[in-house]
Amino acid sequence: MNNTYLFTSESVSEGHPDKICDRISDAILDAYLIKNKNHPDVLKTRVACEAMATTNNVILAGEYRSPAGDIDIDSIVRRVVRDIGYKQDGFHHETLKITNLLHAQSIEIAQGVDNDGAGDQGIMFGCACNETPELMPAPIHYAHKILQALAQARHDGEMRLQPDAKSQLTVEYQAGKPVSVKSIVLSHQHVDGLSSDDIRKIVEPHIHDTLPSGWISNDTIWHVNPTGKFVIGGPDGDAGLTGRKIIVDTYGGACPHGGGAFSGKDFTKVDRSAAYMARYIAKNIVAAKLATHCEIQLSYAIGVSEPQSIYAKTFGTSNISNAGLVKIIRDIFDLTPKGINQTLNLAKPIFERTAAYGHFGRTPDIDGGFSWEKTDKVDSILNMV
Repeated sequence: MNNTYLFTSESVSEGHPDKICDRISDAILDAYLIKNKNHPDVLKTRVACEAMATTNNVILAGEYRSPAGDIDIDSIVRRVVRDIGYKQDGFHHETLKITNLLHAQSIEIAQGVDNDGAGDQGIMFGCACNETPELMPAPIHYAHKILQALAQARHDGEMRLQPDAKSQLTVEYQAGKPVSVKSIVLSHQHVDGLSSDDIRKIVEPHIHDTLPSGWISNDTIWHVNPTGKFVIGGPDGDAGLTGRKIIVDTYGGACPHGGGAFSGKDFTKVDRSAAYMARYIAKNIVAAKLATHCEIQLSYAIGVSEPQSIYAKTFGTSNISNAGLVKIIRDIFDLTPKGINQTLNLAKPIFERTAAYGHFGRTPDIDGGFSWEKTDKVDSILNMV
């Protein structure tokens, strides 16, 4: 925590092939939740949707259960692709072919989940630190912010930029604190006829506006479209898959990852819901100033409601022992899938918005989106110290 070092994280835009698939999967999840919102068995809505995208094709596979009936998959996929901004010859929302291979959820999985058990076994991690106001590691947080700013510029009319992009920040730490950007790597799809220098002139003002004052200096190394031309992008340039950007989705490598992806999964899949809960716990502990850096691990067995283990680590930044933190966590937080859903209200259609620019470090929405980013347990935690 007190070393001087460099740390690098990357992000990808909403138009990256994998992120298109994540968003399609989450849009389908949201649509099933909307379809079933007034049904007495709404909590039995189940979705595990995977997508693949390639040149003018989207293929869907996975399982679902919808007590209230089916949804219009075709229109959802086309709407997502249109909203992202794809109208190129090799990937156009009007002409792409959609293959739907979704089928009913296995009754052998359902028998455990319907009794409030976890939808799978696995380990999940959550992290929080005081490097940014959002209590996120700085490299991934600002890598996301750069691409969000460029996407906003594109949607606002910067037509020279196209949807597919990747960013990467190497941040210098001194005494364990982020102080500057050593290097910036940005590859951004663009209309034909532009050079790498042209793209840098377009994007550099947005990057300066995004990063903290003083982090960019004359010593900062820039690589903007380092291979040169980037006109063919999205699934026409590289196939996309749901769940292939799990480190981008979480902490950029600054925290371990259990291995399970998030997008397209309902709350019974603890890959997603328990990872949200772990972030919620870690963020509240750091917000309560019990630690400046907190990492939480939870583990589950399929069909079993209570976690198999709870682990807390504060890297020497807390006066409370890890065992003491675990006791606080057990006393305050209900870690069963049912309890996580009730705490974070995960039966709402709030997931499509999570599919790009990270699931963490976002602002909680009035309708319940990003509920795991709230710090409403600080007082409860402090009352137990």
